[in-house]
Amino acid sequence: MKSQSSNLKPYVFQIASIIVRFSLASSTFPSNPKKVFPRTKKKLAFLGSIAMEVSTLNSERRQFSIKLWPPSPNTRQTLVVRMTNNLATNSIFTQKYGCLSKEEAEENAKRIEDVAFATANQNYEKEPDGDGGSAVQLYAKECSKLLLEVLKRGPRKETFFDISKGQRAFIEAEEAEELLKPLKKKGNSYTKICFSNRSFGLGAARVAEPILVSLKDQLKEVDLSDFIAGRPEAEALEVMNIFSAALEGSALKSLNLSNNALGEKGVRAFGALLRSQDCLEELYLMNDGISEEAARAVSELIPSTDKLRVLQFHNNMTGDEGALAISEVVDRSPLLEDFRCSSTRIGSEGGVALSKALETCTHLMKLDLRDNMFGVEGGLALSKALSKHSDLSEVYLSYLNLEDEGSIAILNVLKETTPSLEVLEMAGNDITAEAAPVIAACISAKQLTKLNLAENELKDEGAIQISKALEGHFQLKEVDFSANLVRRAGARVLAQVVVQKPEFKLLNINGNFISDEGIDEIQNVFKKCPDMLGPLDENDPEGREDDEESGEGEGNEDELESKLKNLEVNQED
Repeated sequence: MKSQSSNLKPYVFQIASIIVRFSLASSTFPSNPKKVFPRTKKKLAFLGSIAMEVSTLNSERRQFSIKLWPPSPNTRQTLVVRMTNNLATNSIFTQKYGCLSKEEAEENAKRIEDVAFATANQNYEKEPDGDGGSAVQLYAKECSKLLLEVLKRGPRKETFFDISKGQRAFIEAEEAEELLKPLKKKGNSYTKICFSNRSFGLGAARVAEPILVSLKDQLKEVDLSDFIAGRPEAEALEVMNIFSAALEGSALKSLNLSNNALGEKGVRAFGALLRSQDCLEELYLMNDGISEEAARAVSELIPSTDKLRVLQFHNNMTGDEGALAISEVVDRSPLLEDFRCSSTRIGSEGGVALSKALETCTHLMKLDLRDNMFGVEGGLALSKALSKHSDLSEVYLSYLNLEDEGSIAILNVLKETTPSLEVLEMAGNDITAEAAPVIAACISAKQLTKLNLAENELKDEGAIQISKALEGHFQLKEVDFSANLVRRAGARVLAQVVVQKPEFKLLNINGNFISDEGIDEIQNVFKKCPDMLGPLDENDPEGREDDEESGEGEGNEDELESKLKNLEVNQED
């Protein structure tokens, strides 16, 4: 039986020869070729023959020198092409282990070359050997070793079956037979299926039933979102019952039943499947008509959520009573990392209950409660819950009617407990300039990538203070300060701060009260990168809201900016 080192030899010489040939194209050769590869006789013979050819072509017999390392980009690309062919074409190895597809072969070849180059280059930098011969040997050996590993591993097995591409359409028995044919192949490796965007009738469901029964022991992820659209209620419920029974007993990690207008009847139609799940890590029930009764059914039918990491209920009509039921599910999910309960008509009572349940989820990293009616009371309860969540990186709390009191309570907690916060959205909460120092103190302690404070009342005073707090945010990509009663001074300072960020993508200051002169100034700030500035079509240069009360008219904008220019952002309580 041949050793692995003997298996590697043909690839080692092949790779080394590519590098040397391309080096010769742009370099000259040494008078003594034995110095290039002093340890290998076959390499000496190979290089010696190349030296003789070069010597013959060179009538003047000049002194030659060669630099083998690093290989040129062209050499590296040629090697990737050669390895791609080795993985994707017929050879003694591919006959034994199987050919890879061209796409998979190219993906692996690029990865192999990158890893091998990095290894050899690191070695060369530590121990430079003049011409780079040792680096070439290591490069070739690493490429060959990794190439052989990929060959022995064989072609990647297909694990994801997806019929959701293309136009949304009804599917009946005949088409289902054809579409689902790959799932009937013996020995298939599918662990994830997506039947979304196809509306299954009874005939199609009966075709799918025995297939799903045969696969349920290997399935880990099932996406049945939007799979009964446009069907009469009676037919839709029967289809759901068929799928539920077929998948009952499977050990799923992810289940998506979104966009099916389930209601309580639909949730209970999936009862057999839901009751049998004790390994679920992700559950999606978005846009499903989850009412109070349906929410209670969800809480009743999912007995085990102790492994749940993702729970999403976006766009339902849950209300306060439904929120109480959802809170029970959340309370039983200590490992929850991603919770979305946005646009669910939850008021203050439900917000308080949900916030209290969230206290148990100490691993939470992403929280989205947008577009509900928590109010100040819900905001205060939420601030208490957030004190437990040190891992939060994304917080979406827009349109919750928090006002200054609720917002300040939350921001003070976020400042102290969320060192990894990257995304903060608190648009549409009636936040005024009085809360600006607290916002500034919170964000100055972070490294945000996105900040959304749109549709509040922060005015120039808030804009300038918050702009100063953003000065050290080098990863910042997006800021939305639209509809905030901001005038020329605040908009100008904000523009001057964000335009300097190396990764910045978009500033939205539309819907404010910026003068025509201010617009010209801001556009001039972004003249080298106009795509970073959002549209200004809803700006009102004549806006006069609260002018008399606030004293923030156009005439004293420069005075305001001057007063706030050297403002220190307080990071202490």
